Amino acid sequence: MYYSVIVPVFNRPDEIDELLNSLTKQTYKNFEVLIIEDGSDMRCDHVVEQYSDTLNIRYYYKQNSGQGFSRNFGFEKANGEFLVVFDSDCLIPPHYFETVNRALTFHRLDAWGGPDRSHPSFTPIQKAISYSMTSFFTTGGIRGKKNHVGSFHPRSFNMGISKEVYEKTGGYKITRMGEDIEFSIRIIQNGFKTGLIEDAYVYHKRRTDFKQFYKQLKFFGRARINIARFYPTELKLVHLFPVFFLIGFPLFILFAIFTSGYLSNLIFIYPAYALILFMNAYRSEKNLNVAGLGMIAGFVQLTAYGVGFLSELWSDIKKST
Repeated sequence: MYYSVIVPVFNRPDEIDELLNSLTKQTYKNFEVLIIEDGSDMRCDHVVEQYSDTLNIRYYYKQNSGQGFSRNFGFEKANGEFLVVFDSDCLIPPHYFETVNRALTFHRLDAWGGPDRSHPSFTPIQKAISYSMTSFFTTGGIRGKKNHVGSFHPRSFNMGISKEVYEKTGGYKITRMGEDIEFSIRIIQNGFKTGLIEDAYVYHKRRTDFKQFYKQLKFFGRARINIARFYPTELKLVHLFPVFFLIGFPLFILFAIFTSGYLSNLIFIYPAYALILFMNAYRSEKNLNVAGLGMIAGFVQLTAYGVGFLSELWSDIKKST
């Protein structure tokens, strides 16, 4: 089978270099690569040129339209039977396409996704953020897991679709704010079969410090409300957990100050949760430094997501009054 890799990029030439280098090491070679430069000031065409002898690669520069519509641009130019989307900050392990090709040969899927993992070269903060984004004890617990809730919704950092899926759905209908989830919902609604290929994982670098991580997760919280504008029934109780986490902290402080007895012990819920994160992160990463940072990342993730969720919800409430 022939695959087309679509990678939108915005001002990240160094990331593209690392991604393309990882693609040169694939054990399955029957794929092409399309780099879609989305109106960047820091172009990566010179980086792409360095790989013209080792990869079947094409470079396109277009006006900025956001990642969703840039992927659609790539879909239109692609020649593959299957269209594979990666984020520019991913590293692809050598077995990726061999694993996908084997899985699709024996178990046909119209669309698939894979998990993300932490690479040994990642910094301690990157490893901590990776832990938080994939942990059972945070909102990341439903990402790329074998036992997920309901139909599997592929995410665009590591996602593949058949050409037929694109032709029938028209690709991304929104370009930001939860565009991949909205797309996955329509794929399923159109009767296509989706699934997780568990061993088709990527190394996802994400953000490199907690300030960037906070901004990213705040945006994710806003995106969840945006998805609910299209599909109100897709807003589940689990998506409210960061909100409960955010508003619960000052309430528990008040309980500790103004109550006595059993209720005053509620203040220990947050330290207990922090301890759970620390212990679980250490079990996962086998490093005390990463475990401590993973605990912090979990709190940053839930706080930022809750803030973004509530701010976007408040925006809707103001518009309706």
